[in-house]
Amino acid sequence: MNKKNIDYQGLFGAMPLPSFVIRVTDEGDYQLSGVNASAKHYFNRQDTDVEGQKPESLINPAVLPHFIEAVNVVRQSGKAMIIKAISIMPTDLRLGSFLINPLESNLVHIMGVPAEQGRDGLLQERDDAISLLTSVFDVSEVGIVVTDKNQRIVRVNDSFVRIYGWGRDELVSEEFISLIAPEERMQAAKNHEEFMRSGIRSSGEMKLLRKDGNIANALFTTAALELSMGRRFQVTTIMDITLRKQMELSLRLAKEQADTANKAKSTFLANMSHELRTPLNAIIGFSEMMMKETFGALGNEKYKEYLADIHLSARHLLEIINEVLDMSKIEAGRVELDEDYFDVRDLVASVARMMSSRAFSSGLKIEENVEEDLPPLFADSRLIKQILINLVGNSVKYCKTNTVIEITGRRTESGSLQLIVKDHGIGIPRASIPEALKPFGQVSIPENNYPVQGTGLGLPLAKAMAELHQGTLTLESDLGEGTTVTVEFPAARLQEKKRVTGSPFSKFSTKETKANLARNAE
Repeated sequence: MNKKNIDYQGLFGAMPLPSFVIRVTDEGDYQLSGVNASAKHYFNRQDTDVEGQKPESLINPAVLPHFIEAVNVVRQSGKAMIIKAISIMPTDLRLGSFLINPLESNLVHIMGVPAEQGRDGLLQERDDAISLLTSVFDVSEVGIVVTDKNQRIVRVNDSFVRIYGWGRDELVSEEFISLIAPEERMQAAKNHEEFMRSGIRSSGEMKLLRKDGNIANALFTTAALELSMGRRFQVTTIMDITLRKQMELSLRLAKEQADTANKAKSTFLANMSHELRTPLNAIIGFSEMMMKETFGALGNEKYKEYLADIHLSARHLLEIINEVLDMSKIEAGRVELDEDYFDVRDLVASVARMMSSRAFSSGLKIEENVEEDLPPLFADSRLIKQILINLVGNSVKYCKTNTVIEITGRRTESGSLQLIVKDHGIGIPRASIPEALKPFGQVSIPENNYPVQGTGLGLPLAKAMAELHQGTLTLESDLGEGTTVTVEFPAARLQEKKRVTGSPFSKFSTKETKANLARNAE
């Protein structure tokens, strides 16, 4: 390869215009002998080796005949020439072609040459661009304002005029800042100065004055427009969001009113519960005393039956009132936990003993399955006991006769504690589980003969009490499949301690525990 060939190849590869060499074989076929980087980029074939292939592997079949014509013309004439413009290609690309070696007509160099554009063409292109931008400006549904460096309005579109009520002649040449709410003008002036200096786009919210004097909320975006002779304008698109702001305000006020009403409801229920508990306790106390015949015989056996009914009904009503009171306290955030360490096995045994008579009367059996080596739990033992009572009580209500209610206590691999109550009752439809966990939510199942019982607070109250201890309550159930409720407490509430006797559930030392829980909660 001689020096001229090397120079040609270097020049060919470095050409900024798309260029390639077509070889005509002895059989009259056309092959791509060379393709430079610009041509591969132009035809979007950067990663393809097209040398040695037919021209159609690179060139769109729609314009391929123009290239073949360029090869044939230059081979016949032997002269370099620009043959035609291809209007369907960008910038009306012209094809330039010449023979690489005048003594051989089988190698033709073809390159793209941008079409010359006269003054009339440039003016037409400019006019078309202006017409396009004007159409976009006028038909836009958002307001558009163009201001100069002094923040005077140069142009506004129809949407801005329609939305804010000003006449076009009232706006042009006026300072845009005069349309901004007085309390925001100082900041708007600073923002404009910064924008004209830097040209950096900005967006945000602002308040604008309508012609009728009302204030409108708007969302704006600004951009710079650079023209000849260093002229810079600010283009601001403005979207009216007044209605959206009003809706947000209405929703916020409605939420505040709902919160206030909820607090009032909780306060009312708490007060009523206190008022009802006092006479109920008196009824329970006097009925117990009369049942024991403390001050003498009742005389008639029927009186004992009536007293038993009175006592049972009063205690049931007191349980309901206590549930309502506890839920009201939790919703109002007025629950104070009396936390200490206690033995989980002892607490579960206490619950099983307490609920065994109710279970037995329904033909049920309660089984305890608590791991022996469980460390003590740091919690409010009264609330944890109440959680288990509520869960076991639900199982007793809806369990089939001659089945077992299981209470399990175990530690997970992650170190947390799980208390699980499992029954083989009628179950809850899977889709109704979220409703069952809502306060006062009761799931009615028409296809079974079990009436809906209670207030609908048992599960929600247990869930809320678990969450007061940073725990969780999950419910797994389906119709006819029974129910499994898992209450899980974090590992931070478990700690190996030596047993201290003399407390209701064998409580343990607590000096370091609250500090440890606080650190884990951070």
